[in-house]
Amino acid sequence: MNFFDTANMYSNGESERVLGEALDGYDRDEFVVATKGYFQMDESNPNSGGLSRKAIEQELQNSLARLGTDTIDLYQIHRWDYDTPIEETLAALDDAVRRGDVRHVGASSMWAHQFAEALHTSEREGYERFATMQNHYNLAYREEEREMLPLCEEEGVGVMPWSPLARGYLTRPHEEVDATLRGETEEHLYAHPYREGGGREVNERVEELATEKGVKMAQIALSWLFHKDSVDAPIVGTTSVEHLEDAVEALDIDLSDSDMEWLEEPYEPVRVSGHE
Repeated sequence: MNFFDTANMYSNGESERVLGEALDGYDRDEFVVATKGYFQMDESNPNSGGLSRKAIEQELQNSLARLGTDTIDLYQIHRWDYDTPIEETLAALDDAVRRGDVRHVGASSMWAHQFAEALHTSEREGYERFATMQNHYNLAYREEEREMLPLCEEEGVGVMPWSPLARGYLTRPHEEVDATLRGETEEHLYAHPYREGGGREVNERVEELATEKGVKMAQIALSWLFHKDSVDAPIVGTTSVEHLEDAVEALDIDLSDSDMEWLEEPYEPVRVSGHE
């Protein structure tokens, strides 16, 4: 494994600290480390969130300190900031690259017209361009296929979907999801429309194909993403070595064109989710 993605707001900075400690003692040149900024880190400090120059500069320095590194390989804006002109955000990110604090910049979930505006602004002003898009995309949520994915393909932007397993919804039969600890406690699982628009049948088809191929449902869901030309690196979260090994093994699962079509066929349009 050589690519790690985190964010300053994950466990209020603890994720970055843990990752920095885990990589301590290794040759950092062997790894690509990505993190993100945008969400407010301190409720009493309005400058600890958003994408103003002040927020970016101070939160970037905090991330560098927690990660224990001089340079972040990929620094991403975690969401679109409606209160800060994109020119200010891009100028601050461009300065961070020129200082050597950051090597590349990326973005996360937003509307395609916003991302297009950012790319155009970078080209017009000569600022560092967003190299990646980390968006919400999986078998149970495919609204990104309408505009964002075609835009990224056209512009040569790398795609790194978050929630590739639909927060666990695609890892077990739908009737068993509620019985898990995550199903009982995580409100975000139910905030996304995974069970809407044919999602239940998608879940059933993932289960059926996994049984037929003798693999796990999660591996089928990941393999589907690996077969998508527009996808470069799904962001896989794991709580065990076993799950990590399962994810790696999914690279070797071959899905035919008919398998892909059959998995996708039940999907119906759903409300846009993940831009918040």
